[in-house]
Amino acid sequence: MINVGITGQPGFIGTHLYNTLGLYPDEFKRIHFEDDFFQDAASLERFVKDCDTVVHLAAVNRHDSQEVLYQTNIELVNKIISACEKTKSKPHIIFSSSIQEQLDNYYGKSKKEGRKIFKRWAKQNNANFTALLIPNVYGPFSRPYYNSVVATFCQQLTHNEEPLILNDNEINLIYVGELVEEIFKIIKTDSSKSDPKTRHIIVSHTSKIKVSELLNLLRNFKHNYFERGEIPSMQNSFHRNLFNTFLCYVDYSEFFPFKLTMNIDQRGSFVELIKLNSGGQISFSTTKPGIIRGNHFHTRKAERFAVIKGKAIINIRRIGTNDMFSFRLDGNQPAFVDMPVWHSHNIINTGIEELITIFWVNEHFNPGDSDTYHEIV
Repeated sequence: MINVGITGQPGFIGTHLYNTLGLYPDEFKRIHFEDDFFQDAASLERFVKDCDTVVHLAAVNRHDSQEVLYQTNIELVNKIISACEKTKSKPHIIFSSSIQEQLDNYYGKSKKEGRKIFKRWAKQNNANFTALLIPNVYGPFSRPYYNSVVATFCQQLTHNEEPLILNDNEINLIYVGELVEEIFKIIKTDSSKSDPKTRHIIVSHTSKIKVSELLNLLRNFKHNYFERGEIPSMQNSFHRNLFNTFLCYVDYSEFFPFKLTMNIDQRGSFVELIKLNSGGQISFSTTKPGIIRGNHFHTRKAERFAVIKGKAIINIRRIGTNDMFSFRLDGNQPAFVDMPVWHSHNIINTGIEELITIFWVNEHFNPGDSDTYHEIV
């Protein structure tokens, strides 16, 4: 069992790493971190003492004063080192630096200097230290106007705002799930305490795209999805990750349930359920009155629930929060709701007759890698 603590735990990358570690309770114990630990030396000392590994993600990315930004980030590094020295702790410290180390800005300078300070401490104390130089990270729950241009564009497009391109540069991107995988491997292969190492790892980007091309791709998502409920091609992992990111910025309370057009004539009715530019698997279920299906979440799968007969409530809750959506659906007005990643969801038959639901997911079911994790909504 490895005890892992994450500074910046409530942040963008911290949330994804914390939740991913939680999928493996037999391998990892998550040591809870609060941002105010940096203002309370005793709490920070208890935190580092309890950790085998500390992933230091906490940092100020933007500030009106560049000097304050720089000093704050250096101060956070020094506080962690002070807590380790006070408690004689030697956790493996994994430090999230940035490719901005190469740039002449205060954020990049603070990351470069912080890395040097940690490395000096590790060598003096015979401890493990890993520095990660990370490219631009995007994914669900990233803060618009702060973490990523992807988040900003997604927020603007899903809320009928007009994005503006300031510099049409080519940007190197890594999906947050891919970055977490890299950190995950480093935690699991922690160097032996008897043979400590300092490592400097440049994390490779997984996608490269011009800002204008990114915006055009997201515009197509918006047009096809908002107007027709159309799912884009997700054979390409970048498109899949980008669409899952885009979906998390949709105003669920306003957009869903998405009502489908019912064509009725003397023969009965006909409804177009889903327009796909992607593969996957389509299934259907029958559910008896009062029965609940689901209560699970996915980390990569896109999934659609469509009620075609009966009455139901679909509940969706973001993992690690109490933020929840509830939607009532009725087969007399066929409609669907799409499930965002990292949101537990269920469907309840609230009627007196059998409920018929059609499900689509973007990949075939693989019992050896189901990407399905049980959690009550």
